[in-house]
Amino acid sequence: MSRLPSGQQTSQSATRLTHDTTRSEQNPVLFEAAPHHLMLMYTSQNAGDQDTASVKRLSSHDNSNSWSEPEVLFNDPGVFIRQPMIVLDNGTWVIPVFKCITEPGTRWLGNDDVSCVRASQDHGKTWKEFEVPQSLGCVHMAIHRLKSGPGRYLGMFRSRWADHVYLSRSQDGLNWSAPEATSLLNPNAGVCFDVLESGRVVLVYNHSSKENTVGRREGLYDEIADEGDSRKNQVSKHGKEAFWGAPRAPLCLAWSDDEGRSWEHRVLVEGDGYCMTNNSEEKLNRELDYPSMLVDEEGTIHVAFTY
Repeated sequence: MSRLPSGQQTSQSATRLTHDTTRSEQNPVLFEAAPHHLMLMYTSQNAGDQDTASVKRLSSHDNSNSWSEPEVLFNDPGVFIRQPMIVLDNGTWVIPVFKCITEPGTRWLGNDDVSCVRASQDHGKTWKEFEVPQSLGCVHMAIHRLKSGPGRYLGMFRSRWADHVYLSRSQDGLNWSAPEATSLLNPNAGVCFDVLESGRVVLVYNHSSKENTVGRREGLYDEIADEGDSRKNQVSKHGKEAFWGAPRAPLCLAWSDDEGRSWEHRVLVEGDGYCMTNNSEEKLNRELDYPSMLVDEEGTIHVAFTY
C-alpha cells in the first residue's frame, strides 16, 4: 500500500500488506467502514486457478497506518471481488462478487462465471447472497446509485465473451434485472464507472472486442500454468466460450445522459494493445486495463489504470 498525504504531491514508499508466498493475491478493494476504520478486501488463489480463490480481509483502525492480520471473509471456492462496496440508503453493505465455476478436475477458463451481490446488515459479520439472474459471462460488476430517484441503482459488467459492456438495473440494490448488452465494446477486460451530480453516467473501458483481435489464447494463464498440470480445459456447456487475447486498448471514456440507454465516447488514452502473452518484462504484453474511477467533491474525474 502507498499513502498520499493530504495536500502533498508525492506518494509515500509502498509497504507490504500480505506475506503469503504460496498464493496469488490481487483485486484489492478498500472500504471506509467507519471514521478511521478501513477495510482492505482482496482475492487469494492457487497460481492461475481462479476457481480456488477465496476473499480475505485486513482491517485498520488508524486510517491505514497499521493493519490486522488477514482473515477469510468469503471462503467458498472461486468467489472473486473487483469493485467497491456500496452502502444502501438503509445502511446495508453491498459488495458485488462473481463466481469462477468449473467441474471438478478441469482447468478454469471462465466459461461458467456468474455474478451476485452479497449484503450485510451487521457491518460485515454475516452476509446474504443475491444472484444476478441470467448473468452468465457477466463479471466484475460495478454498482452506483442513480440521481433520478431514491433507491435506484445501475450495475455494469465486463463480458467473458469479449463482445460488449453489459448493464443491469435494480430498485433496491439487491434484486437485479438480467444484464443487457450496451453499444460499448469490451475485450473481456475490467470497466469502472461513476455518476456525476448532473446524473451523467461516466464509464472508463477498453474500446475493443474479439472482432478486432489478432489472435486468441486458450486461457488467461497459458504460460504460467504448472508444467505438471494434466487437467483438461473447462468445456463450454452453454454454447459460448470465454474469449482471451483481445487487446486491452485503447482506454476510452464514455458517457450517458439517459442512465445508460445510449452512449457517446471519446478516446481517453491512445494506446497500442497486445494481450496474447503474459510476458511484461520484455514489453510483449501491452495493456491499458483494470481502470478505477473516482469523482471527487469538486466534480473532478480521476482515473487510475494498469499500464
